[in-house]
Amino acid sequence: MVGTLIRKFVRYCAVSLCVTFIVFALMYGNGEAIAHSVLGVKATPEAIATKVSELGLDRPLFVQYGEWLTNALHGDLGRSFYTGQKVNEALMQRVPVTFSIVIPSLLLAAVISVLLGVLASVRGGVADRVVQTLSVLGNAIPSFIVAIALVFFFAIWMKILPPTGYVSPAVSISQWAATITLPVLTLLVGGVASAAQQFRTAMLDTLGQDYVRTLRARGLSEANVIFRHVLRNAAAPGMTVVSLTVFNLLGGAVFIEQVFALPGYGQLGNVSAQTSDVPMVMGTVAVTVVVVVVVNFVADLLIAALNPKARKNQ
Repeated sequence: MVGTLIRKFVRYCAVSLCVTFIVFALMYGNGEAIAHSVLGVKATPEAIATKVSELGLDRPLFVQYGEWLTNALHGDLGRSFYTGQKVNEALMQRVPVTFSIVIPSLLLAAVISVLLGVLASVRGGVADRVVQTLSVLGNAIPSFIVAIALVFFFAIWMKILPPTGYVSPAVSISQWAATITLPVLTLLVGGVASAAQQFRTAMLDTLGQDYVRTLRARGLSEANVIFRHVLRNAAAPGMTVVSLTVFNLLGGAVFIEQVFALPGYGQLGNVSAQTSDVPMVMGTVAVTVVVVVVVNFVADLLIAALNPKARKNQ
């Protein structure tokens, strides 16, 4: 078990290095373009050359990446090319905002998806068709359309929730809850739509196993069979879906924060990419990579804990 965890940790570290290097290479590939973006359209060639040297963009790519990686491992993600603000400070302000909508969305999506997957697989018939139809619609409708519909219904028509903006929980818990409700609901639609169908499939595959028929033949109640045995053995694909949902929610948060004017790190990364503020972009990428790696690692641990057969196969 320890050896498996070490191998997975090494694998995740390798993936993290590959992702950050690819993004770094794409962003830092043209030092003159970055310097020109920082200085503005009226910058002279001499000023651009000076800025390139000042930012260290004239050095070999691997040297620049090695320096960034070394500093990042020591907790220093650099400073903004535009404001001079430390990337760490900007992320400390922005990350809690994004997590305040992603974490509730993930927890609710996991619970609702499991319930819908169990309902569709066990009941079948109309319930199954309804769940599949809702899943298809949820995946087909773009998140910004869902956001606009929710704003129109809850903010404009019923006037019970604010359409945009963000209030820190340190200022008011109730106002904070009100400002994140619509973004969470928007993310929840897509998260549940993709995960419920996968849970349904995992449950149907497990229900078709011979041991399930044996348990029923022994007189165990249906609830005992479903929630104690079937659901536990369907945990492996289910947890995999949850880990993938985290990535989808983080990606969706970039657009949702734009729609609802939330000062999250997704919005920060989007604005920074448009202005070639590379240190800020790399900071948001580093946070995303760490979150995805940690979630996948925890999912592997939970799969092994819930399903001994999966632990032996790892």
